[in-house]
Amino acid sequence: MRIERENPAHPEQIVGAVISTPPEAVDAAVRHAHRDFREWSREPVGTRLTALGHAADELDARTPELASLLARESGKPVSDCRGEIGFAATYLRWVREHAAEILRAHDTNSSRGRITLTRKPFGVVAAITPWNAPIILAMLKLGPALAAGNAVILKPSPLAPLAVSAAAELLPATRVLHGGPDTVQALITHPLVRKVAFTGGDQAGRAIAAAVGGALTPVLLELGGNDPAIFLDDFALTPGDFERLVLASFATAGQVCMAAKRLYVPETRLTEFVESYIAAAQRILIVGEPADESTTMGPVVTRAAAERVTGLVTDARNRGARVIPLASAPDSDGYFLDPVLVLGAPDDADLVRLEQFGPAVPILAYREEAEVLARANDSELGLAASVWSADEEHAFAVASRIEAGFTFVNTHNRTGMSLHAPFGGTKNSGFGREYAEEGLLEYTQSIVTHAPGAFRAGGAGLPAGAYPDAR
Repeated sequence: MRIERENPAHPEQIVGAVISTPPEAVDAAVRHAHRDFREWSREPVGTRLTALGHAADELDARTPELASLLARESGKPVSDCRGEIGFAATYLRWVREHAAEILRAHDTNSSRGRITLTRKPFGVVAAITPWNAPIILAMLKLGPALAAGNAVILKPSPLAPLAVSAAAELLPATRVLHGGPDTVQALITHPLVRKVAFTGGDQAGRAIAAAVGGALTPVLLELGGNDPAIFLDDFALTPGDFERLVLASFATAGQVCMAAKRLYVPETRLTEFVESYIAAAQRILIVGEPADESTTMGPVVTRAAAERVTGLVTDARNRGARVIPLASAPDSDGYFLDPVLVLGAPDDADLVRLEQFGPAVPILAYREEAEVLARANDSELGLAASVWSADEEHAFAVASRIEAGFTFVNTHNRTGMSLHAPFGGTKNSGFGREYAEEGLLEYTQSIVTHAPGAFRAGGAGLPAGAYPDAR
């Protein structure tokens, strides 16, 4: 069966199609991947890392083609797509540079005994990725998994399967399957799939965790967030800072898991903040054709997504909130929405309570620090957050009380990411980490060989059944 992908800016246009893998064909694909693993894992780590470097070079060379394709299938501005692909190549080079040291064996030898710790691959890894940043989110799984010696089966979202499939072809020991829930179920429950890595919504994450639980297959889940941005009463933002903040909410039309989704501002500075935010948005938000270099926000991904966000805004307005358009969407049959700021929404409004995943952002006034922390933490999700303050020490102290896996200081979203900082969620935003050393070790198992000192040559031994001295 063909899976056709429409252009969100022009739904009458079909960008391309992929062939769906029926569930009954998954077994053969996994067995082929297992043979890939047997061969790939025998390659020296240097050979594996060199292949990642070659893939990064190919991504660079093919960026114009892939960025154009990604813009048409996802609705993201082409400049955003180029940035994503460039960052994916940068990440693969980071893995190439650092993985050998991270993966090396450790041998300790003392009077207490000898311990050798090695890092071994799992085998076949199933990587399931979303549509909103498909290439970088795939490479965050493929890079470390392949460096460690695993083989990977990538299952992209049907909402943006084209560019990421082409990018995955640049990597060895990697196969791509397409399909819906039945295909995913057959893949993640296959006995030769030894690790599952998923990025997406928390509802799908629950289903995946339940499916793999019976087989005790380890899983990495990077799920959604309803990410608060807290502005302390001493915040000092320049016009450029406000522009970064606007894009932290409206990049990819707000469809980013770590976007700034709830802005908490001191009541005494609310008017000043809102005026500066609106001015910045009017300077930089241009809603239009994704292929246009001047566009900074394209359409949302589907008609259903547009209807959902519109419903959230309407509900907030009906509950007394004020809705302020920040830019005008083009008159089009595409899934374009006006980006809006929402003032005065109650905390229990769905726009505040849920991950809106669209171009509608509430600003919420507060009076006391303890109050804003309680409100920010009143969520089942805990992916990202940010704290903004002229006093960095104070910002870090406040950040330590936020229930989130990653808290930015004086920035938010992509501008705050680091290849050296592990990223992932708390609470219902998942578990496991990507980026940095932790992200690479997610795709390895620690294997230990131990010769206790008591039983080596010259050792005194222990009585039968005794425990060793813990000193």
